[in-house]
Amino acid sequence: MIDWRRSARADGQFVREREWQTAQSVILWVDDAASMAFSSSDALPQKQARARLLALALGVLLIRGGERVGLTGFSLPPRGGRGQLERLAEALARGAGEFADFGVPEARGMVPQARAVFLSDFLGEIGAVEAALEKAAARGVRGALVMVLDPAEEAFPFEGRTIFESMSGSLLHETLKAVELRARYSARLAARKEALAGFARGAGWRFHVHHTDASAQAALLWLYGALEGAV
Repeated sequence: MIDWRRSARADGQFVREREWQTAQSVILWVDDAASMAFSSSDALPQKQARARLLALALGVLLIRGGERVGLTGFSLPPRGGRGQLERLAEALARGAGEFADFGVPEARGMVPQARAVFLSDFLGEIGAVEAALEKAAARGVRGALVMVLDPAEEAFPFEGRTIFESMSGSLLHETLKAVELRARYSARLAARKEALAGFARGAGWRFHVHHTDASAQAALLWLYGALEGAV
């Protein structure tokens, strides 16, 4: 442990100090509900596909960096190594088989003091997100929320007669003047974002909005940096 170079320039001997580093556990939740299968154009990926891509790419970076990665719940606890990457890819490709319109964050199986990432459109019951973050914070888990939206969900480009239908077909609304809904819709979406950001701050998490027409690489870099800051 002696720093020979520095010791050679002085009368005394200097000892190097090294920080003891242990592998971190990172838990991922990727929303698999029906709403995540939406895409406003064939040229754009479904929200679900983008969320899975980000989760897998983040898993690759983290595991290559010596971290342990897994999924929320108990089906894939955090581990390291190439074998875990293959299991993670398989689990993300298979999905959880959700049939609900909107997903509910899974907060079970979180390792105390770990880090976590939730990827979803967060368009369902917002109280469920707050409850999951409170449970995570109680275990010392910090992390990031990534709200994945299609650009049409942000811009609301509808004007005349429009039929809005949920991906499962269970919800339907028809209007003759969609443009009259734009201001109210935009206000409610902005309020939801503000609430999610507030929940995240209260739990010591970070919040980010990603659109499927934007660079996946930029979102991945933000995620990686957010987790570095959550250590």
